[in-house]
Amino acid sequence: MLENITPLILTYNEAPNINRTLQHLTWAKTIVVVDSYSTDDTLDILESYPQIQLFKRKFYTHATQWNYGLEQVQSEWVLSLDADYIFTDELIAEINSFPLEPSIDGYFARFKYCVFGKPLRSTILPPRQVLFRKAKAIYIDDGHTQLLEVKGQSSKLSAYIHHDDRKSLSRWLWAQDRYMMIEAKKLLETPTSELSLGDRIRKQKILAPIIILVYCLVIKGGILDGWHGFYYAFQRVLAEILLSIHLIEAEKLKT
Repeated sequence: MLENITPLILTYNEAPNINRTLQHLTWAKTIVVVDSYSTDDTLDILESYPQIQLFKRKFYTHATQWNYGLEQVQSEWVLSLDADYIFTDELIAEINSFPLEPSIDGYFARFKYCVFGKPLRSTILPPRQVLFRKAKAIYIDDGHTQLLEVKGQSSKLSAYIHHDDRKSLSRWLWAQDRYMMIEAKKLLETPTSELSLGDRIRKQKILAPIIILVYCLVIKGGILDGWHGFYYAFQRVLAEILLSIHLIEAEKLKT
């Protein structure tokens, strides 16, 4: 199965992460990377891996960038990874033992969020369809991120991907501020009847940061992870506060 898979990664100033991600992809004959003109050491790191096919492209939206990357893949199967995803040895072994089932066109993977390399007990990250047939897939924009549409049947992987982002706090804040600006636009432009319960709560601005703190620490058991769990919870609360501020700002600018 591994011989029929090409990992696809998007990068922009991912020097703190990309080397650790690539170290777990040495099994791949080809790795397609679409870079948005990084200004740190990302490109130097990428050039040290001979199996990488590097494409540079200006970033417009996540969906357009991912779809451009799909066009560069030549294999039947695509492994879609963020630059801070660690493809664990357990997951490699699981996929390598797959029987080739023509009825399955995609596979969902679960995540373990890591804080400075330590996997947490739980996370708010939903499963994501990361392995799929190229011919059956297309990305569409969804707020600050993207959704993958796979035509056909999907299954689930048992092993986990580790989400281990080591970028600096200033870079994380810059990214979250940009993401939440787009997310606020989506919440304000989408009719309330079409929003999920979670998005309806977020649109109210006040409750979401409080709820996410309780959810991460108590319901998801983050308090049992010690300071790593509190760090993750505070990150998520701060992201929700940024969203609330952007919602207030957007609403007041209309008046």
